[in-house]
Amino acid sequence: MRKCVILDDYQGVALNYADWNAIADRVAVTSLREHIADEDDLAERLADADIVVLMRERTPFPASLFKRLPRLRLLVTSGMRNSAIDLAAAGDVVVCGTDSSSAPPAELTWGLILGLARQIHIENARMRQNGPWQSTVGVDLHGRRLGIIGLGKIGTRVAQVGQAFGMHVTAWSPNLTDERAAAAGVERIASKEELLESSDFVTIHLVLAPTTRRIIGANELRRMRPSAFLINTSRAAIVDQAALVQALEGNWIAGAGLDVFEAEPLPADHSFRWLPNVLATPHLGYVSEANYQTYFTEAVEDIEAWLSGSSIRVLGR
Repeated sequence: MRKCVILDDYQGVALNYADWNAIADRVAVTSLREHIADEDDLAERLADADIVVLMRERTPFPASLFKRLPRLRLLVTSGMRNSAIDLAAAGDVVVCGTDSSSAPPAELTWGLILGLARQIHIENARMRQNGPWQSTVGVDLHGRRLGIIGLGKIGTRVAQVGQAFGMHVTAWSPNLTDERAAAAGVERIASKEELLESSDFVTIHLVLAPTTRRIIGANELRRMRPSAFLINTSRAAIVDQAALVQALEGNWIAGAGLDVFEAEPLPADHSFRWLPNVLATPHLGYVSEANYQTYFTEAVEDIEAWLSGSSIRVLGR
C-alpha cells in the first residue's frame, strides 16, 4: 500500500473535495492541517510517504528536502506553476500539477479594493466594539484611475470589473503591447513610473521571476500619490516588503490590501497585522470551492495516472 500525505490542509477539507475512494485500495491518504515550517520536522513527517500533495506554495520543496525523502516518488501541486519546488532537484520524483481558475484571485482583488475604498475593515471592527457610528469617509471608485501591473488572465479580469465601476483603467508590464491592452479595452502606460504616479489604485498581477522580484521598491512607492492604495494578490516578493512597511508607517501612500506575504503564515508580531492602513487576508486568492474541487479532483487523477504508469500534467519535463 502506497502512502500519500496532503500538506497544509488548513481548513481540513481536502478529503471532501474529491473522490479519494478511487485510489483507496492502493493508497493510504493522510491530511495534515498544521503548517510545518521546520524542515527537520517536515522530513520526519514525510519519511514514509511515496506521494505528497502540495497546496500551491504553502510549503517549499527545495533540493535539501528532496534529498531527505528517498521513498518519495510523486509530488503533486495545485496549479501548473509552483516556484517553491526545485524541479531541477526532483530527480526521479515525478512532479505533476492541476488546473487553476483565474477568477477567484481576481474576485478577491476587488474585495480588497472595495474594502480599502470604503474602509470596511475599520468600520466593521468599530461596530463590533460598539464604537463610533461612522468614522470614515469612503473613496469613490467611479472616475478614479486603476493602474494594473501585469495584464494577464487575472489582470484582464480585474480590468473588466474596473471598467464596470466606471474607472479609467490603465496597465503596464515589461512586455505589454498596445494591441494586447487595446484588446482588453485598457490604456497602456509607457512606463511603470508613470503608472504609479497617475493611479489612485495600483494592483499587481505579475508572475514572480528574477526580472519582477522587488520591481516595486522604495523609489517606486515614493512615486505613488499619498492618497493612493496598493493591492497585491500576486506574490509578496514583487514588492520590497521592508520598503512597503516604511511607506505604510510613514503614510507615503494611503494604504495597502495584501493577500501574499514572504513568510506564511504571517508572524504574529508582523507590522501588517496591526497597521491601521493595511487590509490583509491570509492568502485567500485561490481559496474557493471551485478551485479546491479542481485541485483535489485532479490531484486524485494525477495519482491514478501515475499508478497506471502514464503520468499526466507533468511539470518541468
